[in-house]
Amino acid sequence: MAFVPTERKKNTKSMMQGSNRQQAGSLSADRGESCTSINSEMELDKAKSNENRTQGKACPHEKQPEEIPKVPMGPGPYFYISGSNGAGLVSTYCQSRGWQRIYDNRREDYALKWCEIKCRETYYHFKEGEQLLYQIPNNGVLTSKIGLLCCLKEQERMMKKISRSSNSKLLKMEEFFPESFRLDLKDERNAFFELCKENQIWICKPSCSNQGRGIFLLKNPAAVNSFQATLHSTGEDLLSKRGPYKAPQARIVQRYIHQPLLLEGKKFDVRSYLLIACTAPYVLLFAQGYVRLTCVNYDAASDDLTVHLTNQYMQKKNSLYSQLKDETVWRMEHFNSYVNEKFRKTNGLPKDWVFTVFTKRMQQIMLQCFLAAKHKLDRKLGYFDLIGCDFLIDENFKVWLLEMNANPALHTNCKVLRDIIPTLVYESLDLVLEVFNKRLKGQSVLPLQTLCHFVLLYHEDAADLGQEQPSKLRTGLRTGRFLRPQAGSTSHFGQSPAKVLENSSKKLGCSRRKVALLPRKN
Repeated sequence: MAFVPTERKKNTKSMMQGSNRQQAGSLSADRGESCTSINSEMELDKAKSNENRTQGKACPHEKQPEEIPKVPMGPGPYFYISGSNGAGLVSTYCQSRGWQRIYDNRREDYALKWCEIKCRETYYHFKEGEQLLYQIPNNGVLTSKIGLLCCLKEQERMMKKISRSSNSKLLKMEEFFPESFRLDLKDERNAFFELCKENQIWICKPSCSNQGRGIFLLKNPAAVNSFQATLHSTGEDLLSKRGPYKAPQARIVQRYIHQPLLLEGKKFDVRSYLLIACTAPYVLLFAQGYVRLTCVNYDAASDDLTVHLTNQYMQKKNSLYSQLKDETVWRMEHFNSYVNEKFRKTNGLPKDWVFTVFTKRMQQIMLQCFLAAKHKLDRKLGYFDLIGCDFLIDENFKVWLLEMNANPALHTNCKVLRDIIPTLVYESLDLVLEVFNKRLKGQSVLPLQTLCHFVLLYHEDAADLGQEQPSKLRTGLRTGRFLRPQAGSTSHFGQSPAKVLENSSKKLGCSRRKVALLPRKN
């Protein structure tokens, strides 16, 4: 199931040439989780635009150009990008549509805004049904460690209250999510310290960090006792200090999967993608990603974090990384062939287990996590999101979800990623634009003409809801005025979004291997 078949590469070659140089040097792990609290994120759209802010104030996290041009070089539509993650690819895509880039974050006439870091001003100025905006403002309810854990536990409690037979398609948490505790809650913290009396390995993670920063292992009772004493000491210090209270960094502790499946003796995980192409109504799609391996062989007793964490930000710290860089990323086809050859007969697996059983389970888990958070996410026509989902397979071929990441890394610093990431970005934007345009015209979202390597997971409409959509989602016919070409513009707005690939070569049909689709949720 190649994400980018040979013929597809020809379509994206010219676009990749203009963007690969800009992608070089970008950070190689997920960078987009905002470290504001979940509660503050959920209040973004509730806050009034005149509360304690200056009109047109630039986002404090974003570096503004020294000289901001008053007008772009040509007519709109316009797009704005902040940050470096995926910037070259998004810029290439938009410019090939005839759009003009603007560099002033204070401008409110953009058609598309792609921001690596979320800030309040971005969402205050957003015009629903007129503009496209990357990252749902409170996506932390799904992509922060505590946010996801809370949503799944709430879902679990609801499942226990009603007959599980009526929700047979939903998994128990223990079937796909490692046992986890919040350390910022006294009851959960005490429950954890009561539980971990044996020689078991636990992994401690900050809720809103990424790239493996702040992660450490608790590998024996002595380490657990020392950590418990540190938490107690920190709490005592905070109580004794005068002045404003500053809460310690929120963390979770999670049971470590210490017997993972190994590839050539190395630990690995699988990065896949969940595209929320639209929030009004919800349209979710799945895309295959790639396999991430460590540089050295796995040893559960090792104190070297590069043995335990597979992301490239951590692997770069290993002295062997420069020699083995291309070997730390596998295509899914390579992974599938390896499993067929090494494990199929000895473990009684069906042929192409990776593209059948494993893929279906990833899709099932992604959808269940989304359904757990669905009622909390902010919804406006024009919001969209791309989420990186990390899965681990243990030695018994059980599939575990490790985490979901906002603003997943879109770097292209090795051959496999250069083939996968550009197509992922271009097709994501194709689908977002197609759904948005259909909503503006009052057309049915399905069928999706630009559905190529993605797989439809979930489409919400009035029939799915069993009732009319809430009034705040009755968007009606919007004008999409900022996406319409202006006088003198060469925009391809009137064409199919996939036409962007025809500037340099004729678009060829997709040769995508079919994978298991989940039934649509009612």
